[in-house]
Amino acid sequence: MRTRRGISYPRAHVCLDDIVFERRDFAGDNMACRKRRRLSPGIAGKRDFFDVLPDDLVISILSKLSSTAACPSDFANVLIVCKRLNSLAVRPLVLSKASPKMFAIKAKSWSESAHRFLKNCADAGNVEACYTLGMILFYCLENRESGASLMAKAAISSHAPALYSLAVIQFNGSGGSKNDKDLRAGVALCARAAFLGHIDALRELGHCLQDGYGVRQNVAKGRRFLVQANARELATVLSSAAASNNFTRSWLTWSPHPIPHPNPRHNHRHQAVPGCPLLSDFGCNVPAPEAHPSSKFLAEWFGARGGIPGPGLRLCSHVGCGRPETRKHEFRRCSVCGAVNYCSRACQALDWKLRHKAECAPVERWLDEEGDGGEGNGAGHGNDDVIAES
Repeated sequence: MRTRRGISYPRAHVCLDDIVFERRDFAGDNMACRKRRRLSPGIAGKRDFFDVLPDDLVISILSKLSSTAACPSDFANVLIVCKRLNSLAVRPLVLSKASPKMFAIKAKSWSESAHRFLKNCADAGNVEACYTLGMILFYCLENRESGASLMAKAAISSHAPALYSLAVIQFNGSGGSKNDKDLRAGVALCARAAFLGHIDALRELGHCLQDGYGVRQNVAKGRRFLVQANARELATVLSSAAASNNFTRSWLTWSPHPIPHPNPRHNHRHQAVPGCPLLSDFGCNVPAPEAHPSSKFLAEWFGARGGIPGPGLRLCSHVGCGRPETRKHEFRRCSVCGAVNYCSRACQALDWKLRHKAECAPVERWLDEEGDGGEGNGAGHGNDDVIAES
């Protein structure tokens, strides 16, 4: 048998007559029976079958493993097997094909080695690594320039979440002052992400058209985009459920039972929401879409710090987002209660249907609190915007 380069594999003769029986249990005692094949005396002391495999074949196998890894440990366990796998697994070809789930790093496990691994994957051209590391650098480590550069690198490769994140940065002027907002750039980035199938970007674009925010107002077209976003959301959830054989007929019916808060730690503070958990207008009782690993990392990172990203700063109130403010009063808040704030109109619309609709209180309550000397920001405050509920 020959390789692609025309080199023949070395012949290795194995003596099948020599069989060793070992009996071991989980503690290491001799209990179970297992066969082990010994090499014939003629090749004793030489390389085994794994050593004679060419590097290109091993790299191809590792690339397949990295592209199908379901968690970081699936790939990390390969690195500790032997020195050869350790050296081949970090080749650029292998790292460039790593799956998004391979970057689902827990915030409590963040270390210099995790940072270096993401950096190597980003340098190898992995767009998911560029986006994940860019979000961590921009929001968690406050390295705005490097984080935005990595997200831009992913956006150039038509990575829809990176395009949408850059749009949110442009809408809010994140990392700068209020004068750094560029609404037209944000709309353009949203349009590109929506074209690539990003649901939140399509929903954000619909709200911008409805409100005339950064673009000429077109209510009919904005409503059409919102309906398309809901339809895509429903199709995505149902298709993923069908692929995992987790589809149930009850998903297609409206449920009057209370829905707990997505974050179990908040169940004791927030009232259960009656109705449909689907984040759309179709009234189908299906689970909410899973958040991106980078959003989960942001939520865990700031959750471990008490949910306060800095003095006077706030987190986006949508539980699936995790974005923090980079300056005071950067995010817009609910125009009815003023108790919640959002990084985008899309997050506001999602959180409104998920839980805030059941707990929103009239505006007079927080206006009275501000009149008593609080530091809140009403609708007339020059540094804070409000979002009207719909």
